[in-house]
Amino acid sequence: MEFVVEYRALIATLAGICALLVLLLRARLHAFAALLLVAILSALAAGMAPKLAFDTVQKGMGGTLGFIAPVIGLGALFGAILEASGAVQALARRVSEMASVGKQRWAMGGLGVIAATPVFFDVALIILMPFIAALSSRTGRLTLVFGLPLCAGLAVGHAFIPPTPGPIAIAELIGADLGWVILFGGLTGLISVAIAGPLLSWALERHEMLPGHVAVRSELNEERSDPPRVSFGIAAALIALPLILILFGTLGQLVLSAGFLKDAVAVVGHPFSALLIASGLTYIVLVPRSDTGRNRMKETITRAFEPTGVVILVTGAGGAFKQVLVDTGAGAQLAEGILSFGLSPILAGFALALLVRLAQGSATVAMITAAGLAAPIVAAAGLSAPELGLVTIAIAAGASGFSHVNDSGFWLVGRLFEINEAETLRTWTISTGLIAVTGLISVLFLSLLV
Repeated sequence: MEFVVEYRALIATLAGICALLVLLLRARLHAFAALLLVAILSALAAGMAPKLAFDTVQKGMGGTLGFIAPVIGLGALFGAILEASGAVQALARRVSEMASVGKQRWAMGGLGVIAATPVFFDVALIILMPFIAALSSRTGRLTLVFGLPLCAGLAVGHAFIPPTPGPIAIAELIGADLGWVILFGGLTGLISVAIAGPLLSWALERHEMLPGHVAVRSELNEERSDPPRVSFGIAAALIALPLILILFGTLGQLVLSAGFLKDAVAVVGHPFSALLIASGLTYIVLVPRSDTGRNRMKETITRAFEPTGVVILVTGAGGAFKQVLVDTGAGAQLAEGILSFGLSPILAGFALALLVRLAQGSATVAMITAAGLAAPIVAAAGLSAPELGLVTIAIAAGASGFSHVNDSGFWLVGRLFEINEAETLRTWTISTGLIAVTGLISVLFLSLLV
């Protein structure tokens, strides 16, 4: 009985996690409602007075969204301008002009990372499918020869590198600096893409295990549907601009002495400023000259904000759940228990994210849920800024792993490449599994150096 009283908060939290999975998997309740409901019930079950419980939920949601909402909104704006202006298509055209299939295979992986950084995974994949078909038709190779590297790159860009919502949410929930997240996400992401994309595609093709078909000319309609052409150099520079500014801001705080220059760098390198500058400059440079083009860009921007509302609400509910863990003391008890088993914050974050990902499918929900659970563990461990960046990537890697039938991305890949469920499991699921494992190994190696 004394045990139950002493660990009441932890027991309530563990019961809440089980209830969350039931609500998501069996009741099919939306992640926002499920997370918010579990946060409230966990607080009450832990012994909080009703007013205090709701104050805790409100504080957690408001505190999280104060940073998250502007960044996700600005990221959506930036991505919409790039999408409507044809910047992503400009990068794809450069890839299609490469001479050898080998170079094109590797370039598609890199293109996926770049394209998914400002644009959502599914949007980027749909935009770039005509170019996959074009490469397949011109070379006589299966669409997945180029499609698998692209999808691996998109998955990594979506999970590892801000300003996509997932890594931003993790960083905010555990207190990581986005500059370190971008740096480590880029390093580990490129390794993961190489193994899960071009190398896996090459190995499967070599052993005649790659399913799919060769595209035919009737599928190639990109010349009629693409926006006006944008040069490769301008497109690449604009996409990289906010990442460079954020990295510049982080490094500036480390090497510059106090004064005007350091303050100026801090302003320019803040995620709010970096995305505002990038969005404004991109609009000025790439705004269409015709009324039709400007209307299309306006419609694209409006449409881009629709999915961000859901992501923001889910992230806020994840922040509320994290605050309940902190204020009830359940998080500290959970941290003590995990650390007593010798499990590092990196491994704990990865394992939690992978379990949630396998259970409910969504990578973003897995990242947010795991980050909320890992936050007390990270706080108890007293990690440095670079170590917090590595934990962020470990959680992102776990949340990317082993996409299967409960993930909408699984069905999107299967439908677009016209492969059945078994073939999707043998290609896309293996690819995402390699992303997770390679990401974890890379993070563990980097942890020895920081």
